[in-house]
Amino acid sequence: MPNMKEKFEDLLSLVIKQNASDLHIAVGRHPTLRIDGALTPLISEEIITPQSAQDFVFTLLDESRHARFLEQREADFSYNFRDRARFRVNTFFQRGYMGAALRLIPTKIRTMEELGMPPILEQLLKQQGFLLIVGPTGHGKSTTLAALVDFINHTRADHIITIEDPIEYLFASDRAIIDQREVGSDTSDFPRALKSMFREDVNVAMVGEMRDAETMSTAVTAAETGHLVISSLHTNDAAQTIDRIIDTFPAGQQQQIRAQLSATLIAIASQRLIPRISGGLIPAVEVLIANSAVRNLIRENRAHEIDLVIETSLDVGMISLNRSLIDLVRRGEISMENALNYSSNPDELQTVMKGF
Repeated sequence: MPNMKEKFEDLLSLVIKQNASDLHIAVGRHPTLRIDGALTPLISEEIITPQSAQDFVFTLLDESRHARFLEQREADFSYNFRDRARFRVNTFFQRGYMGAALRLIPTKIRTMEELGMPPILEQLLKQQGFLLIVGPTGHGKSTTLAALVDFINHTRADHIITIEDPIEYLFASDRAIIDQREVGSDTSDFPRALKSMFREDVNVAMVGEMRDAETMSTAVTAAETGHLVISSLHTNDAAQTIDRIIDTFPAGQQQQIRAQLSATLIAIASQRLIPRISGGLIPAVEVLIANSAVRNLIRENRAHEIDLVIETSLDVGMISLNRSLIDLVRRGEISMENALNYSSNPDELQTVMKGF
């Protein structure tokens, strides 16, 4: 299908040229880019038909993925485009038609400072335990994880293992040794790779995403045994993250996981990417640091009180989402309208803003 391959490569080139984050292929729609958080249909391109969607998807898949995709009806993998860019790809079926979502993975791993993340996160990497980066889909969790791993890579002589599905950013070992393992090709699943890690003389593990109780349990156990474990979850804030982890387990195991989590948790950073007044996106970040008060709340099943602890612990480096949003408004980075749109408590944000 030479014509489709040429069209496919033109679209990927356009993603790079337009500095888009994503490309969507859906039957009945124009190919669509996500630019600065907004979906932008490419109206100069033909509307996608069932046949062109299938041709597009099959262009992405190699022989082994092709068979697995048809059997499982979806596939996650990374795609290297002419050594110019890498994409994280999900192909799927919807209403019987094929579709695809491709996310551009920047070739350069940006620093925490370049991303606009709080400096406290780099200091927290000195500890052993469990560090979580959370937030909705598409709000930069993978980019932050990569920045944290690369910071360790350039500052410490550690052995780092990443377990990803699929591998996104490619690291070049500097002071550290970095081994990147992809689920499906280098290991069968996240829990197996984590258990294997105990025999691989590892200092730091980066788990791309925690999806089930077995992965969470093994990750927490790794954090208990003197490793730094960095991972992500699709949750909205610190309190919800703790509840999500505990609720993943059967009732009979929840008290044990509460005790383990309270002992191993270092911090939870929850981030949102907010449209910048000058163009592009900038993160607003909530930071929960696991001090003795937080550990007690986790043990006692009182995660709903964590927001109050964050708000009253600014002096130890904690940051509430509203405080982060207010800081961005005061610096002229984002509009008040967007601050209110992204706040989980807009009434409180307005009240606090009036105090400045």
